[in-house]
Amino acid sequence: MTKQIRQLDRVVIRFAGDSGDGMQLTGDRFTSETAQLGNDISTLPNFPAEIRAPAGTLPGVSSFQVHFADYDILTPGDSPNVLVAMNPAALKANLADLPRGADIIVNTDEFTKRNLAKVGYQANPLEDDSLTGYVVHPVALTSMTVGALADQAVSKKDAERAKNMFALGLLSWMYSRPYESTLRFLERKFAKRPELVAANIAAFRAGWNFGETTDSFAVRYEVKPARMLPGTYRNITGNAALSLGLVAAGVRSGLPVFLGAYPITPASDILHELSKHKRFGVVTMQAEDEIAAVGAALGASYGGALGVTTTSGPGVALKSETISLAVALELPLVVVDVQRAGPSTGMPTKTEQADLNMALHGRHGEAPVAVIAPKSPSDCFHAAIEAARIALTYRTPVLLLSDNYVANGSEPWLLPDVESLPDLRVEFATEPNGEDGAFLPYLRDPETLARPWAVPGTPGLEHRIGGLEKADKTGDISYDPANHDFMVRTRAARIETIPVPDVEVEDPDGDARVLVLGWGSTYGPIGAACRGLRQRGLSVAQAHLRHLAPMPANLGEVLRSYDRVVIPEMNLGQLAHVIRGRYLVDAIGYNQVRGLPFTAAELETMLEEVLKNV
Repeated sequence: MTKQIRQLDRVVIRFAGDSGDGMQLTGDRFTSETAQLGNDISTLPNFPAEIRAPAGTLPGVSSFQVHFADYDILTPGDSPNVLVAMNPAALKANLADLPRGADIIVNTDEFTKRNLAKVGYQANPLEDDSLTGYVVHPVALTSMTVGALADQAVSKKDAERAKNMFALGLLSWMYSRPYESTLRFLERKFAKRPELVAANIAAFRAGWNFGETTDSFAVRYEVKPARMLPGTYRNITGNAALSLGLVAAGVRSGLPVFLGAYPITPASDILHELSKHKRFGVVTMQAEDEIAAVGAALGASYGGALGVTTTSGPGVALKSETISLAVALELPLVVVDVQRAGPSTGMPTKTEQADLNMALHGRHGEAPVAVIAPKSPSDCFHAAIEAARIALTYRTPVLLLSDNYVANGSEPWLLPDVESLPDLRVEFATEPNGEDGAFLPYLRDPETLARPWAVPGTPGLEHRIGGLEKADKTGDISYDPANHDFMVRTRAARIETIPVPDVEVEDPDGDARVLVLGWGSTYGPIGAACRGLRQRGLSVAQAHLRHLAPMPANLGEVLRSYDRVVIPEMNLGQLAHVIRGRYLVDAIGYNQVRGLPFTAAELETMLEEVLKNV
């Protein structure tokens, strides 16, 4: 059957079903196929916090959204063009996000009276005209998968589980995706069970062939590759990129990397990824708790390694005393906080930016640290290297603020030339530095204000450690008021004088009166909103902060050069409070804490109102 082929410039697809339906795997495989084709990509996985929510219920719905285009994109898309709903719960949980005219591919086998009742449907939405306005494609995914696998040596239960591969085959056909990598993936994943390899490949091919032969799908779509800088790309998540950044930092510094971590959503993937890289001198330790994890990491730094600990907000709270100890000892330490919705356990699989205040101030006493935040999944690689550079050069803890949106989202990453990465080599103290032949552990470098880093066991360089205040130069325990004042101010000055790049402003017309300032994962939605406004002839400027402590030296001048400064944040205005207090700029906060990233459309609407009132 000859099908019409239609060219599109972009598509947003959302796969949704029970957490056991394999929606994350399905979305990930579709994304990998799309990356191979050369489209620009942005993804948004969304999964329940409950480990085993009751099947077919709203709390158990898992989804994966992928946005791909033939041009550069900044977000996973505001709303799907296509929803694949594996059951009534998936349909009900996601229907409100769909624009009118969107395609809905629905697994009719799951629309039983029992499943409908679980989510409060009084009538079958496939039969009561409630989906008028959408293009509904009813497909018996489960029964067709079971039928396609009738001659396979698998149980009916295993056959039913392969329905996600049927759906993936159908969507891969529908959007002209290359599928060879998926077949190779299935061969690797089920290598120990050849019958499952054969069954899942058969289910995938059945879905592809169904699209090719059915009258239900008369059109096939193509999205051409995006124009990108030349080089080698791979699709990468934020957690994976951050992990590889830490590996690269170890290689470029010549130091072993030690990760002390306790499993916590959404940071655990960093522990999993780093554990694979022992050949690069990476040592990982799954500690018994958060306090042990950061203590081991700080001990590793004391011993001459790059100490790293990874966690989320609740873990940072538990680590705060040891981070303060690292401030007092003036040792390098990288603390990765993959933020999630709080407070307390909050919504552990949802995103938020509400740990900024804790990162800046959440320690006892005057304990300043450097704070940086990546803006996208691929930027996590470079942010990790920058965190290591600051920690090693200035002998300080560095808080790296990722978040769930960045950590689990993915995008194409241009593999860098290793030789282009910064040289992070460190010179350890090897000889006494005092005039009388003594070792002065707090005799500082005049440029960086960093103290010597002496590896334990180096002859003649014995010195005290611990949390009690140290005397300047000698490191002896000191309760002298003047000395304490000097040490506190010196530690603060060491952070404030770290040179960081100036903030760059994107203001194409050069006449914008409104500046949108963001940090972290708001980069994509802000950028997409500003792009939309400019395409409509409205002038708006955008700036984004990676370094939050210290802040760029030119930030005050930039802020004061605009009539209005708007700061969208996934919190209740934490950066806005800092900007107001430090720069006396009456920044306008735009805040939400829904556990979801901003959409470009809502930011565009808000900014249009601001522009009207300037």
